[in-house]
Amino acid sequence: MQHIATINPDAAGPATEILATVKKKLGTVPNMFATLANSPSTLEAYLAFSGGLENGLLSKALREQIALAVAGANQCDYCASAHTFIARSLGVDSGEAARNLVAESGDPKTTVILKFVSDVVRNRAVFSDSSAALDELRHVGVTEAEIVEIIANVSLNIFTNYFNHLAGTDIDFPLVSSKTDRVAA
Repeated sequence: MQHIATINPDAAGPATEILATVKKKLGTVPNMFATLANSPSTLEAYLAFSGGLENGLLSKALREQIALAVAGANQCDYCASAHTFIARSLGVDSGEAARNLVAESGDPKTTVILKFVSDVVRNRAVFSDSSAALDELRHVGVTEAEIVEIIANVSLNIFTNYFNHLAGTDIDFPLVSSKTDRVAA
């Protein structure tokens, strides 16, 4: 049950233009956006952060895989469902998306990245040896700029996970459960 109301994207109000832009870009207004629209400034901030990362070095598919690993670590079904749907549209098959939810991948480099992402979430970015954690990424060819973008993507997705948990956002994508016995608590 949704705990924070959605804003009707077709109704006049402070978020009308922002939601119209979302609808034009995506073809629809997902419930998360309609719920964030209760605070137009928050929706704008989310879209700016997300939009800025679109221009980064990480591929769209890898950004979705990171989102899946964060959703799995935080057990966010809304984000697991949305990002599985988006990842599939980018060519990530359903088996790979399911592995990504538990910080695994068929690609060794992606596995290292997703394990790092899951550890960041689980440990709240506090490592006994941050240098070693970052060196594992560097060892598989991840650059300093990519490390910064990975952390930014984790941060953005933690926000949406927490928001959707608290808002109880109704899932408007094909349902994917994030809860497995292999997901971090």
